Amino acid sequence: MTLFSAPKGFSDPDIARSQRNAIESWRRLGDVDILLLGDEVGLATAAREMGARHLPNVSRNPSGVPLISSMFQLARESSHSQFLAIINADIILTPDFLRAAKQLSSLKLDKGFVLVSQRWDLDVREAMDYSNGWEERLRLAADTQGRLHRPMGSDFFVFPRDCYRDVPDFTIGRAGWDNWMIYKARQEGWAVIDGTPSMLIVHQNHDYRHLPGAKPHYDHPDTLVNMRLAGGQAAIRYTILDATHVLVHGRRVRPRWTRERFTRGVELLLRRVLFFLPENMLESVARPRRWSKRFKRFFGKTDS
Repeated sequence: MTLFSAPKGFSDPDIARSQRNAIESWRRLGDVDILLLGDEVGLATAAREMGARHLPNVSRNPSGVPLISSMFQLARESSHSQFLAIINADIILTPDFLRAAKQLSSLKLDKGFVLVSQRWDLDVREAMDYSNGWEERLRLAADTQGRLHRPMGSDFFVFPRDCYRDVPDFTIGRAGWDNWMIYKARQEGWAVIDGTPSMLIVHQNHDYRHLPGAKPHYDHPDTLVNMRLAGGQAAIRYTILDATHVLVHGRRVRPRWTRERFTRGVELLLRRVLFFLPENMLESVARPRRWSKRFKRFFGKTDS
């Protein structure tokens, strides 16, 4: 498997620590190729020190932020791996991740698949101690101090190299593209597999000082571009709740019905039946109430 990511620069000590924590966890998986894309400050040095390959020539949007389409192209051209995985540079992986991916590869899913997972949000304020027992310590910290993030998109996607050959020019680090990844898989008839029960994925909590105005990426202009490229509201509604299967003990099983999945199913049904309605009217009819006020404000703003 090839893991690829476009980290931020390493000049900010907190960002540098978080990214080094994450990349070191990837390196410890063993049987992976790591590609770090971009020419941000300190990235070449970090890649060399951590045994990753560095590819600086990634295409960027007018604001200078890497484009996901270029990242996919570089990863595919620079690797012969059967499976690829795009991942955010603040995500700590455990060996569960590689084990789950290998289990899926043995299932021989002919139409393709994408593996996703909910993450655990955790405050990590120091360099990770990767001495013996680190996995157990991390799992205990996640259980006692962390929080399982809602199934809103995913911080990584594992897929066969022949999938996702037509990715739009999304901007990395902004909302919308991760939802499109799930939407695209469902449109293509690929299995969308939720690996949450089978792996521990840790997101290191952070602020948004690296973005203009230190505001979350939901309100960023590049997010509006991502949404348009994704195809609008219907596409960016897709989340892990739209998984077709769940990976449990190495087996691919159907998701258990929950209130959230039922509500999502009703929304999709209404969208199919009432497709002729204007988008703003369809939103008011089909949109479930489970979304936070922040997301309601965000999506309401984009309707205009």
